[in-house]
Amino acid sequence: MRASLIQLSVDAGESAGERRRRAAGLVRDRAGDDLVVLPELWAAGAWAYDGWDRDAERLDGPTAEAMSAAARDAGVWLHAGSIVERDADGTLYNTALLFDRTGHLAGHYRKIHRYGFDTGEATLMGGGGDIVTVPTELGVIGLAICYDLRFPELFRALLDAGAELVVVPAAWPAARLTHWRLLTRTRALEEQVHLLACCATGSHGGMDQGGHSAAIDPWGTVLAEAGRAEETVTADLDPDEVARIRTDLPVLRDRVLGDRVPGDRHSFKRSHAVREAPPT
Repeated sequence: MRASLIQLSVDAGESAGERRRRAAGLVRDRAGDDLVVLPELWAAGAWAYDGWDRDAERLDGPTAEAMSAAARDAGVWLHAGSIVERDADGTLYNTALLFDRTGHLAGHYRKIHRYGFDTGEATLMGGGGDIVTVPTELGVIGLAICYDLRFPELFRALLDAGAELVVVPAAWPAARLTHWRLLTRTRALEEQVHLLACCATGSHGGMDQGGHSAAIDPWGTVLAEAGRAEETVTADLDPDEVARIRTDLPVLRDRVLGDRVPGDRHSFKRSHAVREAPPT
């Protein structure tokens, strides 16, 4: 399986419409690949909060329309990064879009973990509530976005839902690049999945993006990695590697905490200590 990560430059000097047209052309250039991935919020800008309300769109909006056509023309599975989605009730979400080779929207995921603490995404967007996996001829694809990387329980839930490949679009800050490189390898290794992590480059909203998009195998080996500039990196993934590594190093069957998954040899009984109230 051939996968390409389009590490798109997202800068304030380019409009959402201009970037949309440019991204569509870059996707069409990947005809012959199996899976193509774009970064997080590349049309609106992940750090350009003041433009989100203006650039928000529905699931059938201009970005989805352009990416659907590009996927169909290239004949690829396209993870189109994420958009600022406006729900029917007006709530904004950071929503990832996955299109099949015909341009059909095969799956979408609303980001569960919102970054910003008391600012930005954490206050301006709603949080998703669904674990999303999509069965494909390439394997079961699990969906996550950027800040989600810091929460291993989500990736364990994707594993339990059958994920063999996890795609993570991002707009990770350059200042925390060491965290990005560590967490992407860790999530691939601990869940024994292929992980495709596509980060933006450039600067917008006062934030320099880290780049260094990477394709990582279930052993934690980086198969391909970008630098800081806009570029496309391509890697050949062996879908059979997931089952082979899980058989050769069957650490997942030794899980004892959390919910059991098929093949577990252990169960874990939760218990809670009860503290008696002090005498009055």
